Amino acid sequence: MENGGGDLEAKIEMLLNVEKQMRQAGEIAGTRKAVTDIMQLCFEAGAWKTLNEQIVLISKRRGQLKQAVQSMVQQAMQYIDQTPDIDTKIELIQTLNSVSAGKIYVEIERARLIKKLAKIKEEQGLIAEAADLMQEVAVETFGAMAKTEKIAFILEQVRLCLDRQDYVRAQILSRKISTRVFEADTSKEKKKPKESESIIEEPPADIPSLLELKRIYYELMIRYHAHSNDYLEICRCYKSIYEIPSVKEDPAQWIPVLRKICWYLVLSPHDPMQSSLLNSTLEDKNLSEIPDFKLLLKQLVTMEVIQWTVLWGTFQKEFENEKNMLGGSLDEKAAESLKLRVIEHNILVVSKYYARITLKRLADLLCLTIQEAEKHLSEMVVSKALIAKIDRPMGVICFQSAKDSNDILNLWSTNLEKLLDLVEKSCHQIHKETMVHKAALSLKS
Repeated sequence: MENGGGDLEAKIEMLLNVEKQMRQAGEIAGTRKAVTDIMQLCFEAGAWKTLNEQIVLISKRRGQLKQAVQSMVQQAMQYIDQTPDIDTKIELIQTLNSVSAGKIYVEIERARLIKKLAKIKEEQGLIAEAADLMQEVAVETFGAMAKTEKIAFILEQVRLCLDRQDYVRAQILSRKISTRVFEADTSKEKKKPKESESIIEEPPADIPSLLELKRIYYELMIRYHAHSNDYLEICRCYKSIYEIPSVKEDPAQWIPVLRKICWYLVLSPHDPMQSSLLNSTLEDKNLSEIPDFKLLLKQLVTMEVIQWTVLWGTFQKEFENEKNMLGGSLDEKAAESLKLRVIEHNILVVSKYYARITLKRLADLLCLTIQEAEKHLSEMVVSKALIAKIDRPMGVICFQSAKDSNDILNLWSTNLEKLLDLVEKSCHQIHKETMVHKAALSLKS
């Protein structure tokens, strides 16, 4: 709405003349004051169209000072939330965006403008447009932007990519954040920048703290890994959330997280990383607060065959109860994956106790048909989880790998060394006992 058109234009014209004189004289403070006064006049008159026109006009004036453009953009940004309607808001943001494009001294302001515009687009349901807008800005190259603001911006880019199911780009963007940045000690006092260093701007009040950003980061990574059912990586993400001090101090927060860690550990395929996480989780004192899950993990560590029907009967209720917990229910394939992990565990247990076993006996131990037992065993051999050979005509499985001549010779050599070492120790003990008895006899006589 345009109010008092003639009077406003006269005042603007007068201020533009002042701005020209100050600019030509190289007066930074005077130019900045004239520019901000023009912005204030347009805002107070409610002349939003005139405001947009003056922003473009001032930015294009010959030999315009950087400080004046920066002050103008910062001043106009304060008016964005006070616009009368959404169309005026978008128009003002787009005007400021076009003015600040390509200007390194207003790159932070441009990033904040694009973030505001992307939020509007998202609220309108245009997720793809919002994601494309955010990806235009590479905040990791901004030297003057605060670390927390950079991380928050990149996380917003990742979230929008996940919302539009662009998992490849989400992964690329997430790699711009090093997880070591979350381990930085925030309690240390900030050092004063040297004269040669650029001054880092303070982040806006709505930017979360570093520990809050850490949690947001790992929650987004959980969403990403859930897409590919990478249970071990999901478990590691929950483990990182569990280590956050604010989570560890509140049982209402850490109990659901620890439950998720236990479930995803059980669902993860057996490998050294999974085994290490499993043992470290079992040593956690907090696990005693949820004894059912401690029992579940102990069953996986113990080298005994697990009966699937008994296990599922015990933990089915807890499994279904996860939908009421933090992070929501486990995915649709989780129950099938759990059964598969139990079968793999049982095959590993059998391979520890048997050098040779019939296929029928293995199928009985696993409570499966012969065809299913053979299928699961073959899959584990292909994935190199264990070494086994099946003699199908005889129906016999051999869990020992065939040794070549060098291995056999090395084994014999080791056995001989052990035997000779034992003989030497025995001779030494006999000689020692003989000397003791001789000394005792000589004393008696």
